[in-house]
Amino acid sequence: MFGSDVLDFTQKPTILVVDDTPANLALMASLLKGHYRVKVANNGEKGLEFARTAPVPDLILLDIMMPGLSGYDVIKVLKSDGATRHIPVVFLTAMGSADDETLGLELGAADYITKPINPAVVMARVRTQLENKAAADFLRDQASFLETEVAGRTAELGALQDVTILAMASLAETRDSDTGNHIRRTQHYVRVLARQVQSHPRFGYFLDDTTIDLLFKSAPLHDIGKVGIPDRILLKPGRFTPEEFEIMKTHTTLGRDAIVAAERQLGKEVEFLRHAKDIAYYHQEKWDGSGYPEGLAGDAIPVSARLMAVADVYDALISRRVYKDGMPHEKAVAIITEGRGTHFDPDLVDAFLAVQDEFRAIAARYADSDADLQAKAAQLDRLGPQ
Repeated sequence: MFGSDVLDFTQKPTILVVDDTPANLALMASLLKGHYRVKVANNGEKGLEFARTAPVPDLILLDIMMPGLSGYDVIKVLKSDGATRHIPVVFLTAMGSADDETLGLELGAADYITKPINPAVVMARVRTQLENKAAADFLRDQASFLETEVAGRTAELGALQDVTILAMASLAETRDSDTGNHIRRTQHYVRVLARQVQSHPRFGYFLDDTTIDLLFKSAPLHDIGKVGIPDRILLKPGRFTPEEFEIMKTHTTLGRDAIVAAERQLGKEVEFLRHAKDIAYYHQEKWDGSGYPEGLAGDAIPVSARLMAVADVYDALISRRVYKDGMPHEKAVAIITEGRGTHFDPDLVDAFLAVQDEFRAIAARYADSDADLQAKAAQLDRLGPQ
């Protein structure tokens, strides 16, 4: 009768009684069924099965001394399983010594009731455990809800950051001879190069996964300052005069200052723009100190800017522009190799050589089409030199 019987399946809390004695099962079912829906199992194995079977019990009353799996064995399995871990267990047993009770509680039991039972005591303790479980379930549900909300808000914030950066980069791109694919290519170059040196002792302290992700997002802002360069210089197809070049060099400072101004409007520094400022301001610095705007040398140049320098120069060399053809990959590699220790960080050049095939693949994946170049030429014609 009591092997798998289920009594009173209304929308009441469910209690599972596990005991190898039919008389004890009958007594507990009779006591509980007017208030709760009751599931009964006459051994530990069936108890574990019923604990995982809908309706999942809200409380388990568990005997200790049973053939096969003991109550101690059963509770160990219950507490090790994520599906049953939070079901409160009350030992209902004739083993009444202090040591027995201590062991039961140490194994995770919520309460310990000795036989022969007092019905009023059993009902009171059952009610208390069900109330405790309801409160715990509520708190877990709230925590899960908050975790989901935080994850959703974090994803929204990340998307907002991405949109902000791309919008700012696209603004600069509308006034430059570069196409939008230049932005995508340099993003991927920077990420590939950063991952290549992530375990290098000179760079590992800085290049954790979060930082590499921020560098990928920030890379498009390296030329944001070009929005402040006059068209007659920015769109000039030939060589700059010395005076024009001095004006062109200011795009690094203009880019950094534009980001700082945006932060000032917010009233605080924005962490996700920290690398963007360094990239915009320092990506034209050279390893030997001959770059600009500050003439920094060696490790004084931020790592983010050193990565960007390799990526930017490679793309400038291999890319077609409205006014020029791109050079072969091999020639671009030779030029960057020649700049090892002068223009570029030597270790980054070595890393570039190790991943040059990935650079070539990125360039092919995001290559400028004839349509891209024609659209850019038409755009620049509409702007015209001032």
